[in-house]
Amino acid sequence: MTLGLTPARRCRVAALAGRIEAATPEHRDRAVDALRAIAILGVVLGHWTVTALVAGEPIGGNGATRLHAESPLSSMPAFIPVSWALQTLAVFFFVGGYTATRGLRRPYIGWIRVRMLRLSRPVAVLLVAWIPMTLGLITSELPPAPLLKLVLSPLWFLCVYAVLTALTPLLHLLPHRAGPYAAIVPAAVVAAVDLARFGLDGPAWLGWINVIAGWLVPYLLGIAWANGALESRRIAVAMLVTGTAGTAALVAWGGYPASMVGVPGAAISNLNPPTLAAVTFGVAQVGLALLVRDRLARWMRRPMAWAGVALANLSAMTVFCWHQTALMLVTLTGLAAGTLPGLHDAPDGPAWVLCRLAWLPVFALTLAGLWALFHRVERPNARGPRTSA
Repeated sequence: MTLGLTPARRCRVAALAGRIEAATPEHRDRAVDALRAIAILGVVLGHWTVTALVAGEPIGGNGATRLHAESPLSSMPAFIPVSWALQTLAVFFFVGGYTATRGLRRPYIGWIRVRMLRLSRPVAVLLVAWIPMTLGLITSELPPAPLLKLVLSPLWFLCVYAVLTALTPLLHLLPHRAGPYAAIVPAAVVAAVDLARFGLDGPAWLGWINVIAGWLVPYLLGIAWANGALESRRIAVAMLVTGTAGTAALVAWGGYPASMVGVPGAAISNLNPPTLAAVTFGVAQVGLALLVRDRLARWMRRPMAWAGVALANLSAMTVFCWHQTALMLVTLTGLAAGTLPGLHDAPDGPAWVLCRLAWLPVFALTLAGLWALFHRVERPNARGPRTSA
């Protein structure tokens, strides 16, 4: 039963779910689409829960208020497990390696063109839309830099994803010969870079090697999965156990932070650039994803559940690109009513967490409005509800 809807609307929703079910090819691996949707949802909820735009002193003469970003992870260490649940980038790269390999076609130029357009269109529209918004911030005497940073900083991973996608025709040869063990090579690179940075006082710029090497690990595992090398449940359990144990050891004895996302003011970030702890954590996530795949596949046989996942996959990049803008629009609009709890105050206690949770539906509704405006840009020639590999 769909709560909160009239019987007529429930019938329309059910009819839509039925059409999506009927349009889905029988061979569609729905669990893969569910994993991609979970990964995007994790990133969105992660940013909405660990990013606070705190109101500071008034600026100018028109009542504008300076905003600066803070994180509850800085003041509430007990909040750190949230980063374990919502930092899902490894799952996204894992699924990306799988779908890119399964969808690999010749000629290469045509294949890569379709994928790059799918990635670049939503980003281009976002950047163009933020030109007048930036001018509006400047006019209202609000410094645009902190807000622009929040909009642009999540886009870095799309650049990495685009590079790995472009290299897929070469990368898929490695797991084809070495299976999942091909991922050991980039993992060793990450370990060597971390040793140089943290153990031998090497230059900080070495860490940017890990931006490619770190996310190449789950991407290669996804390619190995597409080649049938990760079908054994024993392998999945081994990845989950060793990844979890490795992460725990690195945090407990290696000096790595417990948070799997960056914490303002911390000496080390596990994510920017990725560290060995982020890699081992990602391996554990991949193992867990493989273990829940069959259960997800059964759940996706429910038309309503599948309809939500299928629609999310049709415009996953639109959701990703605009989710921070939704947060900012709500925050800026709310300033008209003063400093609102969970929205403009410092994230320094359980009360803030409860208030922030209450704001999440407002962020979601705002994002839904942005999605309605911009989602067609991602797939301008789409004819139906099918999702692409």
